[in-house]
Amino acid sequence: MQNLTLTRDTGRLSLAQRIFYERNGFLVLPRVIPHGILDRCSERFEGYASGRVEKGITTIMRDITDRKLVNKIQDILHDDVFREYFENKELLDIIETFVGPNIIAVHSMLINKPPDAGSGSSRHPPHQDLYYFPFRPADKIVASWTAIEKCNRENGCLHVYPGSHRSYDLQPHGYPKDVVNKMYHGIQNLPESINWIDVEMEPGDTVFFHPLLIHGSWKNVSTRTRKAISCHYAASDCTYIDTKGTVQQEIQDEVLAVAKRRFPISEDTTATDIWKLKSSLVRGVRSSL
Repeated sequence: MQNLTLTRDTGRLSLAQRIFYERNGFLVLPRVIPHGILDRCSERFEGYASGRVEKGITTIMRDITDRKLVNKIQDILHDDVFREYFENKELLDIIETFVGPNIIAVHSMLINKPPDAGSGSSRHPPHQDLYYFPFRPADKIVASWTAIEKCNRENGCLHVYPGSHRSYDLQPHGYPKDVVNKMYHGIQNLPESINWIDVEMEPGDTVFFHPLLIHGSWKNVSTRTRKAISCHYAASDCTYIDTKGTVQQEIQDEVLAVAKRRFPISEDTTATDIWKLKSSLVRGVRSSL
């Protein structure tokens, strides 16, 4: 029997699926989320993007080249429509395989990758999600990323570097020299010989991936959008770390600076305080996170 350390036997995934995830750092499952939930989430996104829905604590992110284009909204855990996705029972049953029974939703977003405005700004440079998260252990964090619309190479699907969660520690990230959107940090010194795997998906399909997996997304060279909804989940017994002097300090400083510009928070507020406010218990009991 192979020693599996990144997944648990909850009966939701087969042994073959667990082995695939442990070796490759990602796993695609078809038709996880019903289309009705996806349609309601897509309509709700349009409400935020148009201003019909009051944004509150939600962050509205616009394309750096064409400011009319809303390419992402994040911090949407408080919204009852989106919570249909974040608290979906089948989804959480799968998440429990990766992080255990006590689950915190730590980061939420709906991505609306628009047709590229001509500068390559629809591309997301290769990165590791753990770079953004000031808590550990990494093996108790997992992403779910669900296609709302068909995702393929033409409209900028995800691409992954299989096995990189095992062969790479957390790498230094930063803004690349070319045009890039706010907080789209990337790894700058990857070898050119990587054999990227495109993750092409149909609506409702969901990819789960480890926070150290190196991944990004291609430019959208089509005439249509590429909508997806995503959430990162962590075990509630994860603990916060001090990122000062680490490769994560720059992004945590940026997170805090953005929060202080947007909200009337005290000067002694920390990035950890912001992450606690952004997260939500979705199953089990809350402990240290």
